[in-house]
Amino acid sequence: MSLQSTLRALADPTRRKILEILKGGSMSAGEISERFEMTAAAVSRHLSVLKDAGLIRDRRDGKFIFYELNASVLEEIMLWISNLKDPGE
Repeated sequence: MSLQSTLRALADPTRRKILEILKGGSMSAGEISERFEMTAAAVSRHLSVLKDAGLIRDRRDGKFIFYELNASVLEEIMLWISNLKDPGE
């Protein structure tokens, strides 16, 4: 997991929408897929990219996989971005 892969994952509007959806709490892949007009396989690929970037994590509960935000990585990115601001501001 690197800053580059994290920023690349955030560059896609579908993945940003998935992160917004997960702000409300943990959801299964099927519940997330219902919010998009694309195949479940396409949503699964987006979830995989987000997971590889460390932006979300998953947990298995029976036959379902639930996804949730990984706030620590998001906090690291926000800190990095805030450190880019001009110190005179």
